[in-house]
Parts: sequence; C-alpha cells; structure tokens
Amino acid sequence: MDDLRQKYIDAIAGAADEAALEDLRVAALGKKGEISLQMRELGRMTPEDRQVMGPKLNALKDEINAALAARKAALGDAALEERLRAEWLDVTLPGRPRPRGTIHPVSQVTEEITAIFADMGFAVAEGPQIESDWFNFDALNIPPEHPARQEHDTFFMSRAAGDDRAPHVLRTHTSPVQIRAMQAQGAPIRVIAPGRVYRCDYDQTHTPMFHQVEGLAIDRDISMANLKWVLEEFCRAFFEVDGVELRFRASHFPFTEPSAEVDIRCSWEGGALKIGEGNDWMEILGSGMVHPKVLAAGGIDPDEWQGFAFGMGIDRLAMLKYGIPDLRAFFDSDLRWLRHYGFSALDMPTLHGGLSR
Repeated sequence: MDDLRQKYIDAIAGAADEAALEDLRVAALGKKGEISLQMRELGRMTPEDRQVMGPKLNALKDEINAALAARKAALGDAALEERLRAEWLDVTLPGRPRPRGTIHPVSQVTEEITAIFADMGFAVAEGPQIESDWFNFDALNIPPEHPARQEHDTFFMSRAAGDDRAPHVLRTHTSPVQIRAMQAQGAPIRVIAPGRVYRCDYDQTHTPMFHQVEGLAIDRDISMANLKWVLEEFCRAFFEVDGVELRFRASHFPFTEPSAEVDIRCSWEGGALKIGEGNDWMEILGSGMVHPKVLAAGGIDPDEWQGFAFGMGIDRLAMLKYGIPDLRAFFDSDLRWLRHYGFSALDMPTLHGGLSR
C-alpha cells in the first residue's frame, strides 16, 4: 500500500495539466481504479484483517483526493498568473482618446435658424406630427380638390371600419403649428415652427420625411416690406455674407394672398455655390401675406389684424450652406458621413460668436 501511495502522489505532483490529473483520478479512484479494486477486496477478508485494512484504504483514498484537489488549485493559480502576465497593462501610459459624437447638420442648422429669428423676436412653437385633416388642410384654406390632399402626395393614417372621425395625416408642413399658435396666443404674435414633415416623395433632393421651418408674424400694420426685411436679415446672417439680394416672384399658395416665391442671387462658377454674387438666381423659400380665412381659422379677426408667413426646408438650407450634395445621406446613419459633416457638441451657434464655427 505504501508503494501504491507513493506512485500516485508522485504522479499527481508531476501532472502538467487538468487532463493529466483526470486520467490519474480515474486510474486510482475510478470504478476499475487500483485503489477501488483494493477496496472491493475488503469483503473477502476476515473481520480482523478488514478492521486493519479498511481505515488504511479510506485514508489513502482521502489523501489521493486531497492531493488531486491541491494540484488542481496549483495549476489554476499558475494559469491565472500566466494570463495576468500576458495581459499586463502599464496604466501609466497615456490613454487613447475616446471617440466623440458630432451634432447632425439638421440639428445644427435648426439651432442656427432659431438663434437668428430669436434675435428678431420670434419664439419657437411646436405641434403634433400626426394632424387632423382640418388643421393640416382646411384651416389653411386648402380646398378638397387640391393635389396635396390626394393619397399619392400625403400619408393618411388608416382607420378601422366604421370609424367616422375626421381623417388624420402625417403633417405635410409645419403650417398647422401656426394655426395652433394663433388659437393659443392670439395676436400680436411672432413665432417660427421648425419640425419634421412627411410627403410621398423620394429622390436626390426629396425624402419621405424631411424638416421644415415656417415663420408667422401678425400685428396691425405688418406689410410685405416687413417680410422682405426679415428674410433679407435672415439670409445675411445664415449664409454669413454682407451683401444679399432677394427676388420676389408672384406665386400662389392657398394660405397666403398675395404670395411670392423668393430667389437669392448666387453664382455656380467652378461648380462652387457662392451666395450674394453672380448672375444666377436660386429659389430658397415661399412666403406671402396670411390669407384672411387662415386668420379666421386661427381665431383672429382679419379686419383688425394682418401678417406675413414664410416656409423653407431646413435640409435644403443645410445642403446649400455646407455643400452636401445628396439629401438622402442625411438619413443613412453613416458614421463616416456624420464625422465629416457633423459639428462639435460644444460649438453652440450664436449671432455674436458665429453660427458655423
């Protein structure tokens, strides 16, 4: 028995890994192991011999189990030590800079627009993106036969069979916010309404979801001259050029009368857009004097009050100012694009500090 003990104690001490330990455990203590076979012989011994051999075999079994456990723990400690040595890191070295996020151009331009109009006394108004047919069309003097009210141009919300409530749409412009603002605040009022809008269109310069900002100013003596000054001041500040020339072209919008589309003087020499110079003109927005029916829908007496309104695409302004060629890239979530066109989160646009630092 002493030879058997020494044999396994030495083998266990020299085991190189846990697989070798398991082989030794089976050889000694498995069903057909040497120590297990010795314990089976106890039944054939005399009671006197059994009393002597039984405790010795049990002690041997316990000693082998203890040696196996100790060697397994030693191997585990050695493996951990080797892993720590291999994965060692000098924490005194300078750390790697963490990647920084950037502000999306649409968010940046929205902040720039808000800062400019806030300086002119315009507050920011907001409204729901799912609007009733009345707020989105009827209140804005858009007739039932107007193309914008057809399903090929507008996203109508589905209704259950038998639901006779007024239809709802994904708003096609932020003009419904103007109606809500007039109903809530009355006149006089000066607000801009930036936000998401939705239309059934998709190409290089159109997407089903895009961003608009619309402005509204109502008072007793407001005229087209005030509108022209506001838009000129906005373009001068937004494009950051001293000389801006706008051209107003007569147009038709159901919610304004008279209505005008606004072009800005520019040049495309060498494929680069330059605002405020050259012999070309580019349309940037629509505007006009608020229609009396729209004032009445907003709860304002058109015989006492009048005002102007305008609307422009935020995404389009971002493309023009920052040279972004494709509108669809705004919504692709491409990190490379965002890093290239994005803005620092700490560079908040202000008129005195600069809009696009």
